[in-house]
Amino acid sequence: MSSEFVRYTPEVETIDPHLDELLAQIIDFWEKKGRESPSTEGTGRAVRGAHAKSFGLVKAEVEILADVPAAYAQGIYAKPGRHGALIRFSSTSTHLGTDAQLGPGLGFAIKIFDIDGPKLVEDEPDSTTFDLVLKNNPIFISNTAKHYLFIEDIANNAQDYVTRGKAGLHELLTDVLTGKGQLQQQEWAWDEVFAIVRVATQTHVRNPLLTTFWSMGAVRHGDYIAKIRVAPAAESATHVIHRDLDLTIGPDVFYPTLADELQARPFDFDLQVQLCTDLTAMPVNVLTVEWPEKLSPFVTVGRVHLPRQDISGPENFEKGDALAFNQWRVTSAHRPLGEIMNVRRIYTASAKVRRTLNHQPQTEPTSADSVLP
Repeated sequence: MSSEFVRYTPEVETIDPHLDELLAQIIDFWEKKGRESPSTEGTGRAVRGAHAKSFGLVKAEVEILADVPAAYAQGIYAKPGRHGALIRFSSTSTHLGTDAQLGPGLGFAIKIFDIDGPKLVEDEPDSTTFDLVLKNNPIFISNTAKHYLFIEDIANNAQDYVTRGKAGLHELLTDVLTGKGQLQQQEWAWDEVFAIVRVATQTHVRNPLLTTFWSMGAVRHGDYIAKIRVAPAAESATHVIHRDLDLTIGPDVFYPTLADELQARPFDFDLQVQLCTDLTAMPVNVLTVEWPEKLSPFVTVGRVHLPRQDISGPENFEKGDALAFNQWRVTSAHRPLGEIMNVRRIYTASAKVRRTLNHQPQTEPTSADSVLP
């Protein structure tokens, strides 16, 4: 089967030659947002620039399965075994607020322990942790660093647009399309506009344990190229308590739902890999395109076990807040690919500002038990 899959070469990436200049501007944006967040978000503490609101930190175990087809059993997935892990469930919003205000966008960031090999986060190459940062959407809303810079600024002020109703929505989409009037017509961000509309209209309110989460961007997968997702294991999904959620019943709905579910019983997710078979239909550099599963299905390579546990109480949030998750905290066999995934290197700088202001450690934990005994 391996002959059907596109092999990884560095040439599959297309990177703007001016990326370093754009990254400097993006870092300035996120660092400024972080420094201002104690005041703008009203908590007196620095808040994550993205995934600002947490729904709980969860202890987990990642089981790498045996007998996985060779093309999928690459890198860390080549050796069956079990690893301690921590999962942060969160809103994808850049702000704090009620769940109804922030909407249905959810994040699933997992930190896997005892993974050998140098990591690609420059300040922490010797850490033994490996991160996956996933969202409940298979696509991202920008394709280039240039577009990312102005779209994140617009997204950061989305509430100001939304409060003005239809006129505000039209202005938001116009600003995205034209780069707030700075783009030439041939550069207009049509793909991004369509992606934003899709994400806004097709992301449904769902129990976090009934939600599928994707990497959105492509990563190297040893000899090949892949996207990653976690999906609720069928046998676990049948036992959830809260099948339908109403975000209007109170300021917090996702967190008490998750806490209630995990206090009642354990839960499993399938850890899955989708390999690229066609760079045109399954592009590396265009994140607004979903890779068709009819060309290449997701194949389960692992299982994420969430034991029964109590995540209630402020201490859980404090411990989760002290952690940093980064798409680049991976081995070279799983290197993030494409311009936007390169942009996401900047979250290291953002995390440093936040943890410095909050007087939190800058180093990685050594085990799940050291964080959640």
